Amino acid sequence: MQNLKEAMYYEPINDGRVNCLLCPHNCSIAEGKSGICRVRENIGGRLYSRNYGKVAAIAMDPIEKKPLYHYYPGKYILSIGTLGCNFKCSFCQNYHIAQQSSPTKTIEPSYLVSLCRQDDEECIGAAFTYNEPNVWYEYILEAASFIKQKELKNVLVTNGYISEKPLLEILPYIDAMNIDVKAFSEKYYTEICGGSLKHVKNTVELSAANAHIEITTLIVPGLNDSIEEISSMAKWLSEIKPSIPLHLSRFFPQYKMKGTPTPVSTLKSLKKAAEEYLEYVYIGNVQGDTSTYCPNCKALLVNRDGGIFYEHLDDKICSKCGKVIDILGTKEY
Repeated sequence: MQNLKEAMYYEPINDGRVNCLLCPHNCSIAEGKSGICRVRENIGGRLYSRNYGKVAAIAMDPIEKKPLYHYYPGKYILSIGTLGCNFKCSFCQNYHIAQQSSPTKTIEPSYLVSLCRQDDEECIGAAFTYNEPNVWYEYILEAASFIKQKELKNVLVTNGYISEKPLLEILPYIDAMNIDVKAFSEKYYTEICGGSLKHVKNTVELSAANAHIEITTLIVPGLNDSIEEISSMAKWLSEIKPSIPLHLSRFFPQYKMKGTPTPVSTLKSLKKAAEEYLEYVYIGNVQGDTSTYCPNCKALLVNRDGGIFYEHLDDKICSKCGKVIDILGTKEY
């Protein structure tokens, strides 16, 4: 398989340049140059994906690591990533593949099904993750079709920065998503990420109508850690669906961003504020805040302390108060 494949979603413009239409950057790319993502290149007046089939990271992960807490708890998923990203986050945890070059190996899209089935009988499918999966669009679209045909699941762990038309084309193949909402201000997106909040919000709203979604926000001290900002984000999410899980993740110094880790007290305060609007809020990168409780009676439903243990959850129903719990793939008792 060749790693050079003509890209979807672009148009030729003047002087041999092409306009990439995959994400809201709409990069105007000259001959021999790449877009912001580094992996979509203009060759002879046509746009090509240079990372088609190139896998830079692969592992069998617990689904909770994505993080997805309300989607097949306790199951595993084949996680794969490639090179490139359409953001420039200074705190990137996977900068060695997202922002730099790294060794890769070639894997046919159809072969992913075999990997899902041979590595772990508890594997439910594939997650496209680690770097930004949308810059791998052509490969994912083809791979997701194979995976879906075999009645396995497709998951995206994404920054949500994709144009509406390609998003709507791929969504029928996607079962679940964890979408990073980096902050709830355009200033943060412009200065820290190199993007725009409004496009990410559109992705969240469209995706919620078509797939299971969960949201992650990395809380960076002094930048996006105000009660007002997180409350505003939680209110917006609740208007889409109050049962959307929100993961507030603890920042640790990484890549180009220095500073101190997020105080746990800050995360607890933000969680309390978000719970005014949302039924399920979790703290990430901190031990001891991973279990799921009934938002109505506070009964322990899924205990994630040392494993995955179902407590007062019976086929998506809280056995204490009878509330329907929005968790997919739970065991029946």
